[in-house]
Amino acid sequence: MASLPARTTRARACAPAPPNVLPLPMKLLNIVAWVVFLLSAYHLWPSTERLHSIPHFHLKGLSVLDLSVILAFVSSLLYLFCFFGIPFLQPDLPVPPPSDICLANMAEVEPECTGMDEKFIVPEVLPGSDEEIVNAVISGEVPSHALEKQLGNSRRAASIRREAIQRTIGRTLDGLPINNFDYDSILGRCCELPVGYVQLPVGVAGPLLLDGLEYYVPMATTEGCLVASTNRGCKAITESGGAISTILRDGMTRAPAVRFETAARAAQLKFFLEQPENLETIAHIFNRSSRYARLQVIKCGLAGRYLYMRFVCGTGDAMGMNMVSKGVQDVLEFLQDDFPDMEVISISGNYCADKKPAALNWIEGRGKSVVCEATIKEEIVKKVLKTDVASLVELNVIKNLAGSAMAGAMGGFNAHASNIVTAIFIATGQDPAQNVESSHCITMMEAVNGGRILHVSVTMPCIEVGTVGGGTHLSAQAACLDLLGVKGASVDSPGANARRLATIVAGAVLAGELSLMSALAAGQLVKSHMKYNRSSKGISPKDI
Repeated sequence: MASLPARTTRARACAPAPPNVLPLPMKLLNIVAWVVFLLSAYHLWPSTERLHSIPHFHLKGLSVLDLSVILAFVSSLLYLFCFFGIPFLQPDLPVPPPSDICLANMAEVEPECTGMDEKFIVPEVLPGSDEEIVNAVISGEVPSHALEKQLGNSRRAASIRREAIQRTIGRTLDGLPINNFDYDSILGRCCELPVGYVQLPVGVAGPLLLDGLEYYVPMATTEGCLVASTNRGCKAITESGGAISTILRDGMTRAPAVRFETAARAAQLKFFLEQPENLETIAHIFNRSSRYARLQVIKCGLAGRYLYMRFVCGTGDAMGMNMVSKGVQDVLEFLQDDFPDMEVISISGNYCADKKPAALNWIEGRGKSVVCEATIKEEIVKKVLKTDVASLVELNVIKNLAGSAMAGAMGGFNAHASNIVTAIFIATGQDPAQNVESSHCITMMEAVNGGRILHVSVTMPCIEVGTVGGGTHLSAQAACLDLLGVKGASVDSPGANARRLATIVAGAVLAGELSLMSALAAGQLVKSHMKYNRSSKGISPKDI
């Protein structure tokens, strides 16, 4: 294979871009140049007539101020005209070694900077054909993760990476689409090392009448019956007058783990954090890390000399994990002034608890805690749900309450809340892994008004959603959020869109629970799944 004709440097990911080698930050130089240019032009403009009146223009007719302004004007103009002066300045400026650059800019480097193997020699530019670059990736001359940066073309990088993988493993990815996707939209935000994208069908359940408004709920899933069943539940709720939701709490959490020499010393920090006057000071430190971060409370857990501090805060319309982490980091730095012997073990000590079932989340809540309820008329239960009130109430006790207790369930006192939560999360750009705690749900069913009306409710203490950040900016996911009327941040009331999305999730779960429980009570589950969730396409008779 012909080598790529390019000058190389070690660990390109840790090397600075040309503007960063200047003695001053590039942004500061740009600002200074523009200010000098505009001020000097403003000064010279009224003087043009006087300057033209000087016979045979010569320097003696100018004051020292005029000369200085002219010099400043010409210098700033040249600077701006020559693309900030980089082509002239760069050759004479020393470039520090890559390791020093990484250490000096650790807060701003890309993720691969800290974990990159220094054996890689990455070309500063990647000329040549796609074939040459594919071979360079296969041979290890060019690391796959550097393709986007080196090529300056995210779509081309994905195609080259895909071809290199296909040749390496000896199998094709023909069934995985690669065209008609905006790879720039995920660069540095959603997915690294892309080679294509997975297509998921999106169905719509509704209308769901919730809090006086009708919603058509997008659900991305490959499970047959799920959308149809949720749609039936929506119909039953809507025809009975709709559902009502209430938000009980709204606070994202992050819990760092720290260590002291003794348990007594760890307890001192615990007591310090629990004093109201100290919380006010800490909240000031925390809140200034973001326009929307608002610290609410800190709850601590002690295990010997290890202290776990669970920060709970509002995060506006963002799901808020990154926002909370930044605020927690600032507080930890502040606390070390008074507790210099505090050793920070991890910014997350699993006392949060994120993406794991935990009794703490089930009891205290995380994200949005929502309860959603509806009353379903007896005739609707019979006509739409094909069962009766008494059967539903009995089944709920035996299955969702007693059965889940027998299984030792943690937040799983429901029929299939996870199904609906996951489908909506994927459709709207949420973090699917947070389905773990977001699906915590207890479903209650009771016969009221002499058994002629079914009161049904779902209580969900940990719905973790946002309408900004994460995958919410992607075009398909943004369209689904727009369908619900919660796209982006709320201008009038920060956090209102994310809270509304949480209530919609709970309302859809209510519909899904109602429909599945009815199918089970009527003995229709197997029949419906055989009809909608089985396909003979591509399956031979012997496989059935």
